[in-house]
Amino acid sequence: MSLHITREITKTDKQYLEDELYKFNLKHFPIDLRDRYEEICLFIKDDSGKIYGGIMSAVCWNWLEIYILIVDEDLRNSGYGTKLLLELEEIALSKKCDFIKVDTLSFQALDFYKKNGYEVFGSINNVGRDFEHYYLKKDLAYFSG
Repeated sequence: MSLHITREITKTDKQYLEDELYKFNLKHFPIDLRDRYEEICLFIKDDSGKIYGGIMSAVCWNWLEIYILIVDEDLRNSGYGTKLLLELEEIALSKKCDFIKVDTLSFQALDFYKKNGYEVFGSINNVGRDFEHYYLKKDLAYFSG
């Protein structure tokens, strides 16, 4: 058998890698968390359906991860970002997530997340030569019963 490394990208190949990592991870997580993956997206829209922002995230095992949160520049500082975040946190609580994690760059939304109770747990400097990449987490307290 002869092996080689290729840069060719196919949907099938990407799916194979995702599936293999998923199967490997399942061996290490408790049974009650194994099938916990759900995309959660919220949008800010007008009556005609035009999008003015939103949040893309997913429940992964015992946490919720925010991938994208964006509000149109004209609407920033009007409370819509906080409303999106608060609604997402309620969803995370209802899904019994232990925490929410997110990352942001120094020119993006660090102060916004801190203002909303997120704490920096790590960072990488020299991103894009002039910026810092922050990793934040907010612990959640849900009541089982």
